Amino acid sequence: MEITKGVLAFLAKKQVYGLAIILFIGIIVYVCGKKLIQKIMNSGKNPYELKKRKTIVKLISNIFKYVMYILLILAILNLYGVDTKALIASLGIVGAILGLALQDTIKDLISGITIIMDNFFVVGDIVTYNGFTGEIIELGLKTTKIKKINGEVLVLSNRNIDAVINISQEIANVMIDIPTAYEEKVNKVEKTIEKILADIKKIPGVKKTPTYLGISELADSCVKYTISFYCAQEKQWQIKRDALKIIKTLYDKEKIKIPYTQIEVHHEQRI
Repeated sequence: MEITKGVLAFLAKKQVYGLAIILFIGIIVYVCGKKLIQKIMNSGKNPYELKKRKTIVKLISNIFKYVMYILLILAILNLYGVDTKALIASLGIVGAILGLALQDTIKDLISGITIIMDNFFVVGDIVTYNGFTGEIIELGLKTTKIKKINGEVLVLSNRNIDAVINISQEIANVMIDIPTAYEEKVNKVEKTIEKILADIKKIPGVKKTPTYLGISELADSCVKYTISFYCAQEKQWQIKRDALKIIKTLYDKEKIKIPYTQIEVHHEQRI
């Protein structure tokens, strides 16, 4: 009984039940607020608008999370008798000092907001930074994460926005040179290329009718026939792989030779 009374007396303290109430309300407000933000921003008129809104949701959610942390800390301190008014006033002075010490961080925060407001790039866009090309997978207040096709992830400070090239807002022009043996008849090859273009057109993501551009080069060991097609930037690598598969399949079917490097080995014979 004494233990039970002790536990009840402990729980009856303002600092204990008050802390529990503050944390409970804080969690409820955070969860409901996050869902409300997602619901408000969850619709768009086109794919690019949807990506933009998805990015804005992440950014606003991050800001909302930090604001909730600050409010919860102030509420808890006030519960335990700390003069939060004086604390806020002193935080203003500390903030000014930190502002000078954390200039780069502040630049990152401002740049993060600028990226969204100016539509520089959004989550899902394909960008290039210093030769590193990949998809934007996360845009935070301080950093942006870019994922390469091989799985590598680059964490980029938002203040480096001026060095990022966005290649997603335009369609990609993919050109493929098809190496073909010299002995193959041009008419036969071009008829086969027409079939290749018809199959490439059926690949999901190809934007315009593929085009045969003609013979682009008479190389040392082959004739190069060039085709071209347009597709979304983020899908160009997969679509190119699909197109190459179509080329190889139809060339094999029509028995058209694709030359490859061969090495001849001569054995010395003594007379």
